[in-house]
Amino acid sequence: VQLVESGGGLVQPGGSLRLSCAASGFTFSSYTMNWYRQAPGKEREVVATITSAGGLTNYADSVKGRFTISRDNAKNTVYLQMNSLKLEDTAVYYCNTRLINWGTWVDYWGQGTQVTVSS
Repeated sequence: VQLVESGGGLVQPGGSLRLSCAASGFTFSSYTMNWYRQAPGKEREVVATITSAGGLTNYADSVKGRFTISRDNAKNTVYLQMNSLKLEDTAVYYCNTRLINWGTWVDYWGQGTQVTVSS
């Protein structure tokens, strides 16, 4: 299983970024995908979730109305469109999925991509 994030960077408050996560090594279209983030000194928190076919999404209250999660099962890629970025969105963003392996759910993570919101 491999998850590779890209698209992070430095952006001014109010700006936008789109993160991508390319997945491989498993049947991507069968699994829910998640975006998490971890700011310095804080615990990792879930930002957005999308079900396998993309029919259901869920967002942390702090990003509702600003972030949009989507997926392209033909490209094995999940996206996070981030608009109206705020200083407090600064964090390392991680792609995540949870797969069942011999009856046990196992979390898989990408390496993370840094998002810095600063003026």
